[in-house]
Amino acid sequence: MRRLLLGLIALLYAASIPWYRPTGAEPALILGLPDWVAIALACYAAVALLNAWAWLLTDVSDSGPSVEEDPP
Repeated sequence: MRRLLLGLIALLYAASIPWYRPTGAEPALILGLPDWVAIALACYAAVALLNAWAWLLTDVSDSGPSVEEDPP
């Protein structure tokens, strides 16, 4: 599942690049932003959510040195 999420993140980063736009094309406005900006921002927000989900699925062990209490 984690690998799938990381793959989706890579695809979203690729989709956020406006390479698909023809040169000199007039951008449509979405919420007052050019369409390529709105698409990029949506991709980045989705990447943040998928990245958080991938980290929740990752088992991180705290194997640092143990702290022993001073004896009374």
